[in-house]
Amino acid sequence: MDTKLNGPVPSKPSRWSFYLFLIGIFIIVLISAIYIDANPFTFFRNSENMFDLIGSMFPPAWSYIATTTPAMLDTIRMALLGTTFGMILSIPIMFLCARNIFRIRWLVEASRIGLNILRTIPDLLLAAIFAAILGFSPIAGIVALSIFSIGIIAKLSFEAIENIDNGPLESMTAVGANKLQWIAFGVVPQILPHFVSYVLYTFEINIRAAAILGLVGAGGIGLYYDRALGFFAYDQVLALILYTLVVVILIDLISLKIREKLL
Repeated sequence: MDTKLNGPVPSKPSRWSFYLFLIGIFIIVLISAIYIDANPFTFFRNSENMFDLIGSMFPPAWSYIATTTPAMLDTIRMALLGTTFGMILSIPIMFLCARNIFRIRWLVEASRIGLNILRTIPDLLLAAIFAAILGFSPIAGIVALSIFSIGIIAKLSFEAIENIDNGPLESMTAVGANKLQWIAFGVVPQILPHFVSYVLYTFEINIRAAAILGLVGAGGIGLYYDRALGFFAYDQVLALILYTLVVVILIDLISLKIREKLL
């Protein structure tokens, strides 16, 4: 160990543990690829088919956009309603999941388990289930997106609640504030900007999700995706992809500006 005027200089830590970690990750990925027969050369062997498909997409069927605009508007409405209902239902759940709000251990753990169950179910599976229950209509997509939104908003929000400054809460407790006052004036002002940001983020995700829910009969632009793919009309598929891309980019930009104002 080298010595300096101000005392000994600690030796540089070994990087072997980091290298072993990388090797371990590589081995796990390699074994996983072998186990599921994920051969990367398959991509190159089928590259001719890929280029043929891409070639059949051009030029895009721009006239198809006018036909699908009502369905695109339905997709945006589905995402908006699904996010709104999910936001409302997330409010009690996020407080129940926060350990610094409710001290009853079994209640918090039960709430978290329920939230994890919601987050486990894919949005497409939810849409397929509710399409079978409610019929092939946008209402099935709205219900599916509402449940999907709860998983995102409540998860991110209760983590934000657990990281708030407890000083105001302790002061309110000292002067005799009840639980509702405690939450309304001590917790909500601290998490509100983050909560709104999470809602906007979820809305962005739901726009993308709503665009494909029609593949399982839940309405929206996905019905036209399914129809175009079924008839191998890849020029229409490309037009729908570009249309969806423009809508998503516009919504992302608007959402970003709103979040910048809040945070």
